Amino acid sequence: MREVTLELPVKEKWGEGLVAVPEGETIVIEGRLESVHEGILVSATVDTGYEGVCGRCLTDIAEPLRVEIQELFAYPGEETTDFEVQDDHVDLETPVRDAIVLSLPFQPVCQPDCPGLDPNTGERLAENAGEEQREPLDPRWAALQDYTTDHDDDAPRRTAVSSTVENTEES
Repeated sequence: MREVTLELPVKEKWGEGLVAVPEGETIVIEGRLESVHEGILVSATVDTGYEGVCGRCLTDIAEPLRVEIQELFAYPGEETTDFEVQDDHVDLETPVRDAIVLSLPFQPVCQPDCPGLDPNTGERLAENAGEEQREPLDPRWAALQDYTTDHDDDAPRRTAVSSTVENTEES
């Protein structure tokens, strides 16, 4: 058994979408390599960070990321396996990259309760939380702004003009 600690830079961007591990980001691998009957068992913890934008308000975010992997690198033989020991070495790039990319958030947010963007102005709602919107969302409903839910008898009310209709039907 061997325990190793590696600090390596990412050679190319890992991940697509709203967040990714950028090129040049450092990856720290703390691992244990154990010789087993079938090959070499690698157990490791990988620490790195990702960058991107919030899926709701589009602000820049950068967060740390920690993943754990465990993979068996089989000795070359007749059986086909995903990973093999080659010249008494194991290549960790593929399992580490796969674990990191699969653990990246699909819909990242800058904070758990991020309200997003205002659909009318495009501004962040978190910045304008104290301001109340005064103009109606739809001008067709503007007349309803004068009405209140208060049922006070002293409140002025609009009255409808009623016309009397004569019944001309004979019985």
